[in-house]
Amino acid sequence: MSIRIHPKGRRPEEGEVESPARAWTVWKKSSMAFVGTDGFSVYDGDGKLAFRVENYARMSKYRLGEILLMDAVGRPVICLRPKILSMHDQWNGYVGDGGNRRACSNSLLFTMKRPSVLCGSGKAVVFLRGSDERSMPWGRVLGPDFIIEGSFRTRCCEIHGVGGEALAWTSPKKVGSSMTLGDDVFALIVVPGVSHELIVAFIVVMDRMYSKTFAT
Repeated sequence: MSIRIHPKGRRPEEGEVESPARAWTVWKKSSMAFVGTDGFSVYDGDGKLAFRVENYARMSKYRLGEILLMDAVGRPVICLRPKILSMHDQWNGYVGDGGNRRACSNSLLFTMKRPSVLCGSGKAVVFLRGSDERSMPWGRVLGPDFIIEGSFRTRCCEIHGVGGEALAWTSPKKVGSSMTLGDDVFALIVVPGVSHELIVAFIVVMDRMYSKTFAT
C-alpha cells in the first residue's frame, strides 16, 4: 500500500464537487482479542475493518519496541518506533515494516514528538521526512507539517496542517444524541485529500504519548 502525503489536503478542480470528510470509528481493542494486550481496530463508514494494531503491550516504550500499523488483512502499512532517551518523547514512522534498521533513513515517513516535556494532555508536532531540516534563505527553520492540539485523553483533539486548517479531529463516539460509548471507542474525521494511513498512525502515537495509567 502506498502512503499518500498531503498535509494541506487536496483542493478540488474547477467544476469538481468536493467529497465530504470521511468518518472512521476507532476501537482501542485488538481485532484478534489477544489476552493481556491492547490494540487498535479502525473501521470505515460502512463498518468494515480498515486498519489494525495487534500485540500492543501494556508497557513503557523502553520495553515495548516498535508498533506495526497494518491494513485489514495484516499487510504492514507504517512501522512506529520510539526514540529511546528522547527528551520530547519522539517517535519515528517508517514505510511498511520499516525494513532493515541500517536502511531506515530511506523509508522514514515522519518524526513526531511533544513540543515540550511540560505540555498538557494532547499536543504534538509532526515533521514529514526532511521537513525538519528545511530552512529559509535567511536561516529561519520552517515549522512542523502537522500540529496536534486538544485533549487526547478525553478523545477531543484536532490535527492541523501548516496553514492552520483542521485536517482531522477526534471526538467521543455517541449512540443517539447523548449516550457515549466510553474512552475506548471514538470517532475520527478526516478531510478529503489527507492520508488516512498517516492520520491513524498519529492517533496510535498520541495514545502512547498520552496514555492513561493502566490498572494492574
